[in-house]
Amino acid sequence: MFDIGFFELLLIAVVALIVMGPQRLPQAMRSLALWLGRGRQMFNKLRQDLENEVGMDDVRRQLHNEQVLRDLKDSADELNDLASGNTDGDRPEKPASDSEPDPHKPSDGTRHE
Repeated sequence: MFDIGFFELLLIAVVALIVMGPQRLPQAMRSLALWLGRGRQMFNKLRQDLENEVGMDDVRRQLHNEQVLRDLKDSADELNDLASGNTDGDRPEKPASDSEPDPHKPSDGTRHE
C-alpha cells in the first residue's frame, strides 16, 4: 500500500536512532508497537461488529451459492452440448419459452445441429 522497501525502513531507523538516541529508542519502539497493536485490534473489532450488523456472512454465503449454481449450470450446459453432438462450442438456440429446461429430465435422443 505504501510501497516502503527495506532501504527506506533502514533510513527511518537510522534517523530515529540519531534523533532519539540509543537509550530511548527501544522504549519508543515498544510504545509504537503497543499503539499499533491496539489500533489493529480496535479496527478488527469494528470490522467484525459491522459485518455482524450488516450480515456479511449471509451475503458472502449467498454469493458463493450463486456462483456454485452458475458453475453447475454452465457444466450442465456443456454436458448437454456434448451429449447432443454439438462439439464446436456453438449452443443450439433456446426455445421461446421463459422457463429453463429441467437438467434432470432425460434427453429425447434427438440431435440439434
